[in-house]
Amino acid sequence: MKQRIQFIINPISGIHKKTDIPGLIDAHIDKDKFEYGISYTEYRKHAIKIAKQCSKEGIDIVCAVGGDGSVHEVGTALIGTDTQMAIIPVGSGNGLARHLNIPLNVKDAILCINDGKYIHMDTVKVNNRSFIGIGGYGFDAVVAKEFDKGKKRGLLGYIITVIKEFFKFNPLNVSIDIDGKVKSLPVMLCTVANSSQFGNGFTVSPDSNVEDGELELFILKPFSIWSAPQIAYNFFRKKRQKKKFGEIIRFKNARIKLSKKIAHYDGEPIDVTDELSVSVVPKSLHVLVGKKGQ
Repeated sequence: MKQRIQFIINPISGIHKKTDIPGLIDAHIDKDKFEYGISYTEYRKHAIKIAKQCSKEGIDIVCAVGGDGSVHEVGTALIGTDTQMAIIPVGSGNGLARHLNIPLNVKDAILCINDGKYIHMDTVKVNNRSFIGIGGYGFDAVVAKEFDKGKKRGLLGYIITVIKEFFKFNPLNVSIDIDGKVKSLPVMLCTVANSSQFGNGFTVSPDSNVEDGELELFILKPFSIWSAPQIAYNFFRKKRQKKKFGEIIRFKNARIKLSKKIAHYDGEPIDVTDELSVSVVPKSLHVLVGKKGQ
């Protein structure tokens, strides 16, 4: 029996046109294995509604065709269901797709779906919200908010936003309680990492594993402008930051208090309270993945 797969295309994600994607799907999806349909999102959070309906109808796979925001919407809608998520990454950063070794070329991503390799992936619960890959409560949240409002997409737009906001940002104070051990300090980044990177290769937690039943908390301490090139180099080279700048703490459950209620989940700006209960939800999402080394 053929599997049913629904592609959900976000027509405004990233910097590339999406008009050729239906033709690529038809040309390269294995029709001996799949029957497919295509939907288009018309507004923010529309993919959540579509994905939930697909799951109710028993569709086997829902594919997010877009960036990390589209992946966030589809993925959170499918947490705890039997429906698998696939990704065709055509966004600005494509952080989770990169972590899962999914090709950034549309044709190759479709062929990856044909291969049918999947994992049971952990997800993250924060109070009453969920996310899939990365959540942040510092400078990254400010950048996510401003990037979301801006018109320039892609890596260049992201870099421009980072530089513009860096000189205006004041560190926030956080209090972190993990297993009764409390740490309070000023930070530039306070990032909960299930996967390893924000996107575009910007890696905050090189050893993160979405199947290990644990999360990583990355803390970046305030630093001078003179240290910025070395810190940026380490991020893009997938290296751990020096201890005087950064720290990674592994955990399953944590409580975090924030002096500023700013956040992003999978790159999407989010309104939060100043007290957060963070926990891993093991093996709660079925995701099609690529081969290592692609």
